[in-house]
Amino acid sequence: MKILRAFRTELDLNDKHVTLCLKHAGAARFAYNWGLAQKKMAYEHGEKIPNAIDLHKRLNLLKKSELAWMYEVSKTTPQEALRHLDKAYANFFRRVKQKKQGNLSGKAGFPKFKSKKKGIGSFQVWGSIHIFEKAIQLPRFGKIRLKESGYLPTEDVKVLYATVSEKAGRWFVAVQCEVEMPEPLVDSSKPVCGVDLGIKTLATVSDGTQFANPKALQSALKKVKRLHRIVSHRQKGCKNRKKAVQALATAYAQTTNIRNNTLHQFTTWLTKNKSAVVLENLNVAGMKRNRRLSLAISDVGFGEFRRQMQYKGAWYGCQVILADRFFASSKICSHCGHKKDVMLLSERVFRCEKCGLEIDRDLNAAINLEHLIKYNTTASSAGSYACGEDVRPVFNRQPSVKQEQNNKSTMCRFV
Repeated sequence: MKILRAFRTELDLNDKHVTLCLKHAGAARFAYNWGLAQKKMAYEHGEKIPNAIDLHKRLNLLKKSELAWMYEVSKTTPQEALRHLDKAYANFFRRVKQKKQGNLSGKAGFPKFKSKKKGIGSFQVWGSIHIFEKAIQLPRFGKIRLKESGYLPTEDVKVLYATVSEKAGRWFVAVQCEVEMPEPLVDSSKPVCGVDLGIKTLATVSDGTQFANPKALQSALKKVKRLHRIVSHRQKGCKNRKKAVQALATAYAQTTNIRNNTLHQFTTWLTKNKSAVVLENLNVAGMKRNRRLSLAISDVGFGEFRRQMQYKGAWYGCQVILADRFFASSKICSHCGHKKDVMLLSERVFRCEKCGLEIDRDLNAAINLEHLIKYNTTASSAGSYACGEDVRPVFNRQPSVKQEQNNKSTMCRFV
């Protein structure tokens, strides 16, 4: 089968290439802002709102007189920026429609003008893009060295476009490719599992495996606060403020990389070693309303974990199933099925009043999620939703005694 896959790596730029990247990013930002102003002006005068094709024709006419400097950059850069503007408008009207239907809370998000103060931004190019083992060739740039060799695919791929972006003073290129992959086969010999996500522990698998939460932002919070104070004390426009802003951006980039690295390792391990995985359909936006836990929840990356599981599951033949949002996995006993009325967040050990089971809270929830697919055939289709009301877990199964990693104390016992 053919899939669209992006490969992202860092560029090794010289001064000439950095200047050219800044010009392309500025041209993309100018085209977006100019197109947005044209659309708003047409709306105010009651005229037809121009699309990306109409705006690109007008921009080409201005190149010959007022915007001659745009000939220094690739013609595809402003063209793609105008297409992104069209997509932003389409998303705005889609959200307005959802808001009228009551399916969206908050603002609809009308497109805003881009500012260089909030970031250099990115740009896209397409056309004569060629990938080599240690370099990549882009329009107007020629060959650019890569920090990594042999990472980008060089054979049997169709390159659609490349996106160049800047983050914390480092430049990256993301290549969108059409890759041929074998059809994923569901291996029934691999086990199924349930995964319970948390804050103290990133994830607990129903077989007892636990993945630690790196707490990337929490670990760097003291440093980030100090850098924020330094930025606020520097005078605007001076070089020392720019250096402080650069240091702050680097600190945030490091926390992001640590979090993404952990999530990629865990999701890849799950999708390659399990035939089916049942996840909780968490309301992350609602969970963030708790002001005491909002920072910790954002630091885990629940939404990114679910996104990675969905596309990696399609690659490696792993069924990713979402349990019903109101399925009380933490309140139900994984042995007898007794459901508690109240289960406080401070209770880290689940104690069943009916059968006397004592088990780690997260492990108990993961086993209940596993029950949804392991003992119910109606939840076996790929990409389906295991509803907690229609698909009930089968209990009275003797749970095996699990042990925490690097800990001799048992996670499950009967009293």
